[in-house]
Formats: sequence, C-alpha cells, structure tokens
Amino acid sequence: MVKVAAAHVAPVFMKPMESAERAAKWIARAGADGVDLIVFPEVYLPGFPYWINNYPPLHQVAMNRRYQDASVEVNGPEIACIRNAARNAGVVVVMGASERAEGARTCFNSAILIDKDGELLGVHRKLKPTYAERYIWGQGDGSGLWVKPTAVGRVGALCCWEHTMNLARQALAEQQIQIHAALWPGVSTMAGFEAVADIQIDAMMRNHALTAQCFVVCASSPVTQEMIDFLEEEFGSTDMLAVGAGYSAVFHPFAATLAGPRKGIEEGLVVAEIDLDHCSDAKMWLDGSGHYSRPDVLALLFDRRPKPTMVEIVD
Repeated sequence: MVKVAAAHVAPVFMKPMESAERAAKWIARAGADGVDLIVFPEVYLPGFPYWINNYPPLHQVAMNRRYQDASVEVNGPEIACIRNAARNAGVVVVMGASERAEGARTCFNSAILIDKDGELLGVHRKLKPTYAERYIWGQGDGSGLWVKPTAVGRVGALCCWEHTMNLARQALAEQQIQIHAALWPGVSTMAGFEAVADIQIDAMMRNHALTAQCFVVCASSPVTQEMIDFLEEEFGSTDMLAVGAGYSAVFHPFAATLAGPRKGIEEGLVVAEIDLDHCSDAKMWLDGSGHYSRPDVLALLFDRRPKPTMVEIVD
C-alpha cells in the first residue's frame, strides 16, 4: 500500500522562499503521518498570478516583471529547500512552481518531481499556458512529458487545463503511469467559473483516472484574503475574484473518489491509501495502451525531443 496526499494549501503569496519553507513544514507533517507522496498545487511557488484575468494587460506590465523575478530556478534555494524537506521526511514530492529558465528570463508553469531521497527526477513544463497565462509563461515541449519511476511507483504530472489535451494524457498512459499528479490553482471563485470549475475538474480527473487506468492525486490551492488584498492594493478593487475555491481529491483507476474533495479556505492534506495493483485490475478490463487501443486506426505521434532556442553546430 502507498499513502498519497493532495496538499490543499496556499502559498505565502509572491514570496517564494517563505512559500518553500511553508511547504517544507507540510512535507514534514506528511512524513510524520506516514504519507509516501505529496502533490502541491499549480505554481505554489510563488502563487498563481490572479491579476492576469482581472485587470487590463498594460496595467500588469510592472507586476508581470515582479512575478518573473519571484519565479524560481530549478537549482535555486527554494527547490533546494523542498528537496531537503523531501529527503528528511522520506516523501516523494510533486511541487508546482513558476520556473524561470536557469540563467535566463523566460518562465514556465512547471511540475517538479523529487524522489524521497531528495533527488530531482524531472521537470514538466506546461505545454500550453491557458488564455492570459501566455503573458507569463512560455510553452513546454515533449521532453517534459514524462512518467518517472520513483520510490512509490511510476509518477507523471499535468497542470490544470492540460488535462483537456487528450493526446498529452495518452502520452502519459503509454508510459504506464500509475500515479498521476494533477496541479490546479483555485478557480471556482473567479467570475464566470463559479458554476462550472469544480464540475470541470471533477470530470477531467475521473476521466484521466479511468482512461489511463491510474490513480489521480489532484491538488488545488484556495484563494486567500491575503491574495485579494494584494490585488486590490496593487491594482484597485475587483469583483472578479473572491476568497475560497480549490478542489483537492484522490481518485481510483476505476474513477471512484478515494478522498475529498476538499474545497474552500480550510487548509489540510487530503489523504488516501492506494494499492498500485488496482491499476492492473483496471487494465484487465480496458488497457488504453494495450488491448483497448486500435493503433491501426488511431495512432499518437509523440515528439520527445527538447526544443532549444539555439542549436550549435560545430565543425
């Protein structure tokens, strides 16, 4: 049995090191409770830039630069803090971060996988930032669309509406994913999404669990009063976002709910014990990367090559 947890927690908004230290405390608490794997929300470091959907683009320029500065490098002190916490607690960690390319300025909406010994296993960069997110983040490539062996099984990750990208999900299924980390911000208190956000998340999480025959650990961050105060102090009043939101849960490969959902401002770990053998039970019925596929009719082209901005050719 493996004990997994979705961290339904908020960061110290726009303060990446303080957020990392806060996450380290949750990791230590999870380890003390016997948790083997913990998933944090989308861009927990340094928090989701909610202003991008609330204010005119040209009013955001200075803040977008501040967000770029507050983003973290994979080899920086914030991720070192998380790696140390994972090692001390003996917990596999999937951390959501606004990741700034090392020594550069472009940022990515990333999921960072750390094994229980603190080893950095992989960085997934969101393939397609959604709507106004394109002000903030560049696009990932196929080299980050991985499933990695960890101390608790084969783990993969996607961020938010990447779960609408059926071929991206299939690419993970083809790699025999067992535990899927789904990273989300708080959405249901954003104007226009009050009635649909939780329904969308629930539907996508259950669908991925069933079609990939894997467990899904869905972690989502609530919107805090601190975040609202920050927006209104920097940009002026808004009626486009409210305190609350978040949708954190754990789902079985046959789409049943194992824990949660936890919604709203109250923080905590959503914990479930899972048996990875149940992935094989589901695949006995339908194996989406095996006997329940039709490669003669439908095939996936998966380009895993990294796409650098410069390729150096040396004689």
